[in-house]
Amino acid sequence: MTAPSELETNSLDSAEETATTMTANPSAEVIDENGALDDVEMSLFDHLEELRQRIFYSLIAIAICVIGCFSFVKPIVQLLEVPAQGVKFLQLAPGEYFFVSIKVAGYSGLILSAPFILYQIIAFVTPGLTRREKRFLAPVVLGSSTLFLGGLAFAYIALIPAALNFFISYGAEVVEQAWSIDRYFEFILLLMFGTGLTFQVPVIQALLGFLGIVSSKQMLAAWKYVLLGAAIVGAVITPSTDPLTQSLLGGAILVLYFSGIGFVKLLGR
Repeated sequence: MTAPSELETNSLDSAEETATTMTANPSAEVIDENGALDDVEMSLFDHLEELRQRIFYSLIAIAICVIGCFSFVKPIVQLLEVPAQGVKFLQLAPGEYFFVSIKVAGYSGLILSAPFILYQIIAFVTPGLTRREKRFLAPVVLGSSTLFLGGLAFAYIALIPAALNFFISYGAEVVEQAWSIDRYFEFILLLMFGTGLTFQVPVIQALLGFLGIVSSKQMLAAWKYVLLGAAIVGAVITPSTDPLTQSLLGGAILVLYFSGIGFVKLLGR
């Protein structure tokens, strides 16, 4: 029997190292013969275990942020009361302000913990994506976060004052403005988060275009249906019934939609 050559010995050592790496870490990355990184497949149990851990970490982050916001809930409440200048807020039931504080702290904590939650989502799905998809992931996450915050700001600066001014001026000579603090915060929180979600339209368009599901020409051809949809969404999302607030939100959706078409066009789709 002839002794193994040096090349065969190196190949055996490399195979043993690869097997050892896979045994120690089932999600480790292996370098193939072309120098490319390949993710070693994980079992279903490993995926479920990782998902459980990331959900647990996200819930812990949300709890910490909510508790932190509850500690400073008074300045947050005062900031959200600014659009309703000249209005007197009443506590119409025992503990109403306390439950409002919990609600405000919950929404605020969810916003603060959103970057960490996004990180956990990205870390979970990244191993299953191709390199091309991974390069597209960062702009999508950044754009989605920016648009959501932009939607909150748009609602706070434009939609809420427009809706409140309509209600205040409509009955100014007939009734005194004294509102339930619970109903007020239910109104503005729903409007703000609904607007933030509707501002995700360009992100959805970018994903559809990137995956080749819908082209920019098809999106442009559907503008009539989008116009009708924007009017319906503007009527559903806004708790108020005044046409000004609905028109502002519907107009913003149309601007975002056509901006999304331009972005998909830049992608070459």
